[in-house]
Amino acid sequence: MRIDGLDQFIEDLDAAINGDLRAEYEEWLEAMGYQFLDIVQDEIIRTKTVDARRLLNSFQKGDRENVFSMDSGGLTLDVGTNLEYASYTNDGHFTIDPSKNQDRRWVPGRWVGDRFEYDPNAETGMLLKFQWVEGTGYWDNALTIFERMFERALDNKLQRWINQQFGR
Repeated sequence: MRIDGLDQFIEDLDAAINGDLRAEYEEWLEAMGYQFLDIVQDEIIRTKTVDARRLLNSFQKGDRENVFSMDSGGLTLDVGTNLEYASYTNDGHFTIDPSKNQDRRWVPGRWVGDRFEYDPNAETGMLLKFQWVEGTGYWDNALTIFERMFERALDNKLQRWINQQFGR
């Protein structure tokens, strides 16, 4: 997400107060990243997106599948996941790659209750037929919620800072 003119505005204010705003803004931006991760997790749960544990856990800072980076100089924050199937569960997908000209595919594994556990060495498994699986839109929903919240939070943060610095 990019807000036109924000960097220049912050640079101008930062120059006026010898760098205090940049440090405060970096801390606030990191907190916003954590808040976005919480929103994504809430949407994964709310939309009942597949086996949520691995996907859900990948949206935590420190998880090996997680993307959470900050660039202090440019005040950039990237939040996301490296899980291959994350986009499939959000956008939807075919059970079989249509370019392979197959109408079914054998997947080795076993059923444990109502859950299927993939095991490449299993002699049992399930047969997938070619079909479209609807996505849940968890990421799109979370981004929409966050964008609305971020704009208000940024306005409030800057106004509080201005009031604090200039005594209003």
